[in-house]
Amino acid sequence: MLDLFILESCPYCKKVMSFLDEHGIKYNKIDIKNKTSEEALIQIGGKRQVPFLIDKDRNIQMYESNDIIEYLKTII
Repeated sequence: MLDLFILESCPYCKKVMSFLDEHGIKYNKIDIKNKTSEEALIQIGGKRQVPFLIDKDRNIQMYESNDIIEYLKTII
């Protein structure tokens, strides 16, 4: 399962979510406006930047919307 840390207002997050939705890829959306989610993002990724993708099945973590989309293309 994919976890995607986002902010709803972030255009880069919307870009990744649109790609996921268009390709029917299931994911868990984690909005960092929730303080606990924000702290988890910083603890896991090291910085407060979204979007941040975690693919637990493949042990992948990454920032940057374009990089995330390119990665997603390899798993669909």
